[in-house]
Amino acid sequence: MQNSVFKALAHPARRQILALLRKGPRLAGDLAAEFDSSWPTMSRHLAVLKDADLITAERQGNQILYRVNTSVLEDAATALLGLIGSDNGDDDLKEAAE
Repeated sequence: MQNSVFKALAHPARRQILALLRKGPRLAGDLAAEFDSSWPTMSRHLAVLKDADLITAERQGNQILYRVNTSVLEDAATALLGLIGSDNGDDDLKEAAE
């Protein structure tokens, strides 16, 4: 799962879509209006994000409402932070103070 998440986050347009969705759910057409890309390109970006479980889609009549899946986004952030280690130097400061 993590590979698909990081692959989805690799494209700046997909990161921008997530930033928009963090502010609240948006209809597909409203999201597409924020970009100069064609609808097929936007549809592909949304599909990549959905396949990585970073967003959810809910059909409302003939429209689709997208929401960010914050738990998957938080898991990805935690995994990324784990790669750089959890030692932020606090132990060194404590030892120096003693």
